[in-house]
Amino acid sequence: MSFIDDHAARTPEKAAYILGDQVVTYRELTDASIQIANFIRAQDVGPGDVVALLLPNAVGILEAAWACQRSGLRYTAISDRLTAAEIEYILRDSGAKLLITAQRYDAVVTAALAASSSPIPAYGIDGAGEGFADLRPLIAEQPTTPTGPESEGVDLLYSSGTTGRPKGVAARLDNLPLGTASGTGPFLQATWDFNEESIYLSPAPLYHAAPMRTSMTVQRFGGTVVVMAKFDAAEALRLIEKHQVTHTQMVPTMFVRMLNLPAEERDRADVSSLKAVIHAAAPCPPAVKRAMIEWMGPIVDEFYSSTEAILMTLIRSEEALRKPGSVGRAILGTPHILDESGNELPAGVPGIIWSEGGLDFEYLNSPEKTAGTRNEQGWRTVGDIGYLDDEGYLFLSDRREDLILVGGVNVYPQEAENLLLEHPLVLDAGVFGASHPEYGQEVRAVVQLKPGIEPSEALAEELIAFTRERLAKVKCPRVLEFSETLPRTPTGKLLRRELRRVADEA
Repeated sequence: MSFIDDHAARTPEKAAYILGDQVVTYRELTDASIQIANFIRAQDVGPGDVVALLLPNAVGILEAAWACQRSGLRYTAISDRLTAAEIEYILRDSGAKLLITAQRYDAVVTAALAASSSPIPAYGIDGAGEGFADLRPLIAEQPTTPTGPESEGVDLLYSSGTTGRPKGVAARLDNLPLGTASGTGPFLQATWDFNEESIYLSPAPLYHAAPMRTSMTVQRFGGTVVVMAKFDAAEALRLIEKHQVTHTQMVPTMFVRMLNLPAEERDRADVSSLKAVIHAAAPCPPAVKRAMIEWMGPIVDEFYSSTEAILMTLIRSEEALRKPGSVGRAILGTPHILDESGNELPAGVPGIIWSEGGLDFEYLNSPEKTAGTRNEQGWRTVGDIGYLDDEGYLFLSDRREDLILVGGVNVYPQEAENLLLEHPLVLDAGVFGASHPEYGQEVRAVVQLKPGIEPSEALAEELIAFTRERLAKVKCPRVLEFSETLPRTPTGKLLRRELRRVADEA
């Protein structure tokens, strides 16, 4: 059993996390989490309720997350890339009773709350905004001892869906005693031996599942997290050397940016403290992985999972060189590859990836979507496509059939398609992911205009702007082309693979 309070008692002045020139000790992290938890409890928000967090990688985000974790709450970390309408939807769908945010999000939060039919109270962790109060004096009034019962909470993260609306992934909430690690935490700790000597560099936004869960796992077991406000390749190398980082977790786009640094700059960096360079979230080109292994040594590990955590696989460097393109063998759940009729497929044949075992979850407010992830055997799927080889190594053919992975960010095309189809000049639209040398994929669109409408560059720019006014920029096409027709089956299903093939061959 392990919790941040234990480390605050034993090593109160040890750094729980470092962000820029700010150091937050375990005593400071624990005291602040208790004060925030006490404040939340005073607002009549209790175990099983939902608190939303719209926070940057800045001092305060981990204090707020641990406050929820120790209060038996579900906490929803919201992406700061979302529009006011998207934020309002998540607040409403999650049933959040309270929002903790930051001053820099004043405009979008104010707009989101104004659009809500039942706005919730909001508080700024670093000061007040037009739409929310200053949390700092309110938590300063709270004691640094708990004012009520405590139990382990759990994150409630949103994963985009093929319907175009994100869906909340609700893991089991069992009100476990503090110190009882659950979810993916035990697997992360066991796989990479996170302990009091670990120094973990977290370069990605903490609202994502893997960065938040891993950072909190490191702290649960007494290590130090070095948080980057924003990723920069040269700065990452500087921080690894300065803090003698032992573990880090990145996406392949970050690998590409580091590999693109001048050779002398890479050679000059001391990365000898690293024990594991972990990556996930997006396909890593074998050439990129090989280059990272040649540079960093055989410490580049990849895992494959999802927010739902029904399956987790792991592949070490030596295996990756022998099995290029594989995401490894299962360490959580047992994978099965089935065809659309539910028949198990032989080795080497792609099909839908199902998992026997893994963690339990449901999609919030969506019993039909939850049921669609189960089969008669009780196995579950998130719709990813892949195959197993004869040694049990998993290969992904497509991370979900329609999913676009932009630098590790999951983007489903349906949202942008739906918007394009609302434009008065558009007859049909297809949105897909095309290969990109830095981001892995980029969002592209092909549009069929209504009869009599002539395509032009100006119109393409207008349509892209039309989507960006209504959706987060990462979800919108960077490139838009026109076509007289779109490839569809006789039943009307869009063949995005044809769009991808034409784009990648161009």
